[in-house]
Amino acid sequence: MKLTYRPEIDGLRAIAVSAVILYHAQITIMGHQPFKGGFIGVDIFFVISGYLITSIILKELLVTGSFSFKNFYQRRIRRILPALILVMLASLPFAWMYLLPSSFIDFSKSILYSLGFSSNFYFHYSGQEYEDISGLLKPFLHTWSLSVEEQFYLLFPVTLLIIFKNLRKYLVHILIITLLISLFFTDWGSKNYPSASFYFPHTRLWELLAGSILAYFEISLGHRSKEKILNVLFPKIGLLLIVTTIIFFKLYFPHPSLHTLPAILGVCLIIWFSDKDEIVTKILSSKLFVGIGLISYSLYLWHYPIFAFARTTEFYQRADLHENLFLGFLIFVLSIFSYYLIEKPARNKKNRFKIILNTILIATFVLIIANLSTVFNEGYKNRVPEILQKVSLKDPWNLLRNSKNQICYNNKSLCDFNTSSDKKIYLVGDSHAASIMYDIKDRIIKKKYQFITSTFSGCLYFPGFNLVNTKTDKIDENCNNRYFQKLKETLLEEKNSILVFGGRYQLYFSDYNLFDNQEGGLEGEQWGNSYISSGEYETIQNSFKDEILELSNNNKIILVYPLPEVGWDPKQKILSQWIINKSLKDSEFKNINTSYQVFNNRTKPSFELLDSIKGDNIYRVYPHKLFCNTLITNRCITHDDKNIFYADSNHPSLKGAEMINDLIIKEIIKIELKSK
Repeated sequence: MKLTYRPEIDGLRAIAVSAVILYHAQITIMGHQPFKGGFIGVDIFFVISGYLITSIILKELLVTGSFSFKNFYQRRIRRILPALILVMLASLPFAWMYLLPSSFIDFSKSILYSLGFSSNFYFHYSGQEYEDISGLLKPFLHTWSLSVEEQFYLLFPVTLLIIFKNLRKYLVHILIITLLISLFFTDWGSKNYPSASFYFPHTRLWELLAGSILAYFEISLGHRSKEKILNVLFPKIGLLLIVTTIIFFKLYFPHPSLHTLPAILGVCLIIWFSDKDEIVTKILSSKLFVGIGLISYSLYLWHYPIFAFARTTEFYQRADLHENLFLGFLIFVLSIFSYYLIEKPARNKKNRFKIILNTILIATFVLIIANLSTVFNEGYKNRVPEILQKVSLKDPWNLLRNSKNQICYNNKSLCDFNTSSDKKIYLVGDSHAASIMYDIKDRIIKKKYQFITSTFSGCLYFPGFNLVNTKTDKIDENCNNRYFQKLKETLLEEKNSILVFGGRYQLYFSDYNLFDNQEGGLEGEQWGNSYISSGEYETIQNSFKDEILELSNNNKIILVYPLPEVGWDPKQKILSQWIINKSLKDSEFKNINTSYQVFNNRTKPSFELLDSIKGDNIYRVYPHKLFCNTLITNRCITHDDKNIFYADSNHPSLKGAEMINDLIIKEIIKIELKSK
């Protein structure tokens, strides 16, 4: 059923896709990113999709009394798959050339799941946080939203038809009630299950249904708003709500949630109250906005892989105007190309659907074979130098990021291994402690110890304190005094056990200031976290020292000192060198290293605190001695000719964890010998 063309909706698409691209470009002006809420563009697309799809279905039902699923899904196939498959095929050679084996495997899996309309589930279950820096290097992370829409297209027409046939007079009531239920679970889920709330379709349903309800009222009334005053006023309010959200919405707000509501309301106001004589409608209907809107799907498909590959090769620096302009130009050229040569011909009904479908099936078969081959051949690791072949998805930090493998990570309960043993070793700390957990767990169990651990990301051991988000003034649901007191009670019950404490002390003692290596390696934006006392202690330093000393009265304590931070991801730096000169051998890569002096200055308060904790039961491990002033004087290395010691800018890799654990095991042996 052909709809009346509304150019202002293409204008809305232009705003949506521009916001998303500007957000992913991470453009920085005077140290600030002005488009931090640009991801809201995806939510705008959802409202538009709900409006248009419902309009198509209801109009066909009212005119013909039936609905052709065949025609509907043919249109969806023509609209979605040709351009998507083109971008996937075009990305394959760049993935081969520029991705590490582990990243290549992840890339291939994301394509396979996307072809199965389920990449949103893949990214959730693989532990990928949308806003995380690592996500910027995943070329098809953006397909999560396409999967949500495709799931909607598969289920909604059937559901709507059943309701229309059997409960027609309650249709709008069902839509509204479902919207409210979805919105409730969205707001609740964003605070309790943020990843599932972000990726899963049930929390996006209310946005899609917002458009559906508009379509229902437009069709049932036979028109949209006829109130001239409202038609003049509300589109302006709607645009203001959208633009304000794009500029001022921050990622520390739960999303999607009630915080998302203003932007959705803004889209609805424009859709319902737009009028050809009103200024906002005229702007959105202009050639510029309509032109961008027409190619918005191609723009959305192309922009993320281009940014991801540019970042992988370190071509892209978000603050560089020339690079942004070049990439923006490239995205637009490719989008215009794919729109006119792929999208339009595929959607043209004069071109037989059978031919289009066969072409899609052949291309899909090629993609499936190519990507399955990548997965089964371990990312064709022989493509890259040996030092990069060892970068694995089994690195501890990658395992911790995978929700299926978060053993004791961000878990409120202690995790216990080898419970049959009477001898106990505890590991307590943050993600740095968690990163050494996998390797040391196996070693400790082999030594006939019971191994117990409690590790939280960004959370060490500070009884009497709550971790608070300083931007929202909310106490962290995991890292708070309740958790610390529960852990304290457990540890105080121990006698003659070994308690290992480790973490990124310098982060907490600098009030969560992230690392700047002062040589161009700036880790990222500040987290906006702080520890607030509940009254027992004035500082987290006092808490940590006093609590450790109390525990040392009856137990042996191993303090793991700070691991040097890097500021860069060493494996990406080495990969960039190899991309530029593929004849380089492992011994010829320029060493990625940082200043030992910067490390000393950064960690001075941490060392002073840890050094002040004295006693016969205190043992110490110094990871920095493995990496600083070794191969290069006054520098801290991140790799040698054979191994990379870091998984990212600050967490140890599997090899790095093994080296740190060697030191911990030596201290355990000392304790054992002393106890005999």
